[in-house]
Parts: sequence; structure tokens; C-alpha cells
Amino acid sequence: MNFYKDLPYIVYLDSNDAVNKDRIALAAIGAREVLCCSTGTALEQLAHFYKEKQDWLFGYLGYDLKNEIEPLTSNNRDLLGFEDLQFFVPETVLEILEDSIIVNTYERERHVVQELLDGILKCKLPAQQKLKPQGQLSAIDDRNTYLKKANKFLNHIHRGDIYEANFCTQFYADGVRIDPIRAYTDLNARSKPPFAAYARFNQHFIISASPERYLKKTGSKLLSQPIKGTAARHKDILQDELLKETLVNNQKERSENVMIVDLVRNDLSRVATKGSVKVPELFGLYTFPQVHHMISSITAQLAPTYNEVDAIKATFPMGSMTGAPKISAMKIIEEQESFKRGVYSGAIGYFAPDGDFDFNVVIRTILYNAINNIVTVSVGSAITSAASPQKEFEECFIKARALMEVLSNQGIEPYQNHLE
Repeated sequence: MNFYKDLPYIVYLDSNDAVNKDRIALAAIGAREVLCCSTGTALEQLAHFYKEKQDWLFGYLGYDLKNEIEPLTSNNRDLLGFEDLQFFVPETVLEILEDSIIVNTYERERHVVQELLDGILKCKLPAQQKLKPQGQLSAIDDRNTYLKKANKFLNHIHRGDIYEANFCTQFYADGVRIDPIRAYTDLNARSKPPFAAYARFNQHFIISASPERYLKKTGSKLLSQPIKGTAARHKDILQDELLKETLVNNQKERSENVMIVDLVRNDLSRVATKGSVKVPELFGLYTFPQVHHMISSITAQLAPTYNEVDAIKATFPMGSMTGAPKISAMKIIEEQESFKRGVYSGAIGYFAPDGDFDFNVVIRTILYNAINNIVTVSVGSAITSAASPQKEFEECFIKARALMEVLSNQGIEPYQNHLE
């Protein structure tokens, strides 16, 4: 990636060997054509763009596309200014396999392609060094504000308005500069997630260590894998195993997971062949460097009357980032949260020329606006009737720990007041 650090459009998707043993990573380099949309008719434009180009498309879906799918609005503070949707047709796509690289390119000169590959293979970053202090993360919601808002979610749950909601908060620093490629390299080395992503859209950067898949299409098969249930890792092996066992047997976490599985099943059923929605894995336990997660898998067959973007319209945003019932939860989220989610809790990924696609959920992610010199980290947790606001607040910091450590190496110190 460092070889192409000056290109205004690049997306690099890394499975860290966890998702697809045949293809380790995908890289989209340079842009032939770009689609950039605000909410309104963005998904309609995306469907037309994809049908017209019949090519690789790489990009992201912002959370606030919900407003054109359902009768919703977004009026909260937006620090970053990302467009709601951006995709581009790459000049070159590299499919990085275990023992080879497949090059898909519009470049016709063989020597240029060889230089491109040589640049990737020979490029190495110098050792990471912590930069001089240049700022500190601030909180959109301090501890007391967070707890008050979490209790408001609980009030809605106790009244029967919703069963569950994913309540998110944000940390930010302005007047700062980061090296996005170094930040991504650092974050990916720490987290090794199955849906890592580095993306540049002009002066907007996405640096993601997402462990969660939103939606994948292979042929007519759809696969969604929501995460609900999180526990911190422990250095002691026996204690770590105990934490895993406690997580998988925790009734609160299991009920959260089931609620979201039911939500995703319902979403998929809108575009699925009748009777094809299945749950091949419930309460799967997955271990990552910082956390244990409980992940379920839901599959369906896309009905022949629907296309790729129809599948996205039916299921977006990911149920794990909203709540249940979905529309009611999103309305209450908008009322209680203090920031516009934007790219966060949206999705980043690709469409292939044959109609297949794969998108993550944008969590465990650093977002950076290099024009306004603003960086943000957003995190969330599920509020149910059994939730403890204090424990949910602490869970946010478990999820944000690696992100804050990476930013600390860039000279941006973590938010310090969460224990007050």
C-alpha cells in the first residue's frame, strides 16, 4: 500500500487468512470512474452504475443510507464529512492468493504491470515509532452523559418500544495529523481481523479492523454473520478459557444474539426464495487478539426477481448495529446518540463483475479527514432489559482499546476520564 500512498483512490481488503483460504486479500488501485452520492437516491444510482459498468466496484455504504430505505432522518453532528456512498471502478484489481497474484487491469503495457507488482513486493515500511504528542481524544459523551442515555434506552425497553438497541458513542481529536498507512499496518498487526480494510477516497481515510461480516453473495447464496456477545481476553490461559465459557453461557448475551439473528432472518426473507433462510451456526465462539465474540451465521438464496442492490436494501444497516424492532430502534438511536454515524456501522467492500459481493460492518475503525485534520473512533454496545449501563460503558473501552493504542503511537493520547 505504501507504494500507492499518493493515489487518491485505493481500497485494500485483508482477510488475514481467516475468511477465504484461496484469496488472502484484494487491492483496488486507482479509479477510472467514481460514484459519489448523498442519501436520497444513492442506492438506485449504485444499482444503475453497477449494471452499466459490469465491472469491479469498491467502496462503502454509509449508515445514513437508512434514510432512503426507511422513513428516517439524520440530524446529529457530523465531524468528518464523508459522503453517504462512494464507489469506484478501479484501474487495477489485485487478487492476492496464497502463492500467486491475479492481476485485473486496464493497463495494457506489460512492463507497467510488472513495475506495479515489483513496487508492491519490494515495499517495506520502516519500524513503527511513537510520534510526539499532538493531542488527546475527547468524548462526545462523558461517563455521566453515557449512563443517562443508556438508562433512557432502558426506559424505552421497559415500556415495550424496543427489545434491544445498539447504543454508540464517539471519541475525536481535531487539529491532528496521522499517517493512515502506518495506522492501518499497526492496527491490523494488533487485531488480525477477518475483515480488515484500508481505504482512501481523496482526503477521507477508513482504517478498519472489523471482525464482522455484513453480507456476502456467492452466486445466489447470501450469508450474513452478526456479532452479539463480547468478552475481553485474559493473559492467563485458564482465565481466558473461563471467560470464553462464561460468554457462551451468558443468558443476556445469548438473548441479544438470538434477537439479532431473528432480525437478520426477517430482513433476508424479503428477498429470499421461500423457505431458503437458514441458521447453520448459532452462538459460534470466535477468538481475536483483544476479545472473544459470539457470532451466528444466517444464509438464504436470493430470489431470481431481485438483484444485488435489492439484497442490500432489504438488510441494511446490519441488525447488530441497530436493534429490534429495527425501525423503532433506529429512531430512538437518532434521538439519543450525539453524532452522525456516517461510515461507522455502515459497510465497506466490493462487487465483482459476476455479481458476487462481500461487505464488512464498519466497526473497530479509525476514520480520518485529512483536510480538516480530524480523527474519530466510534464504539457501541447492545442495550437490553438485562443491561448494566456501567458494564456497557466499560465494554466500549474494551472494543476501543486497540484503536486508541494505535492513535497513541501517532501522538494522539487516549481519552482518560472514563473511570471518573
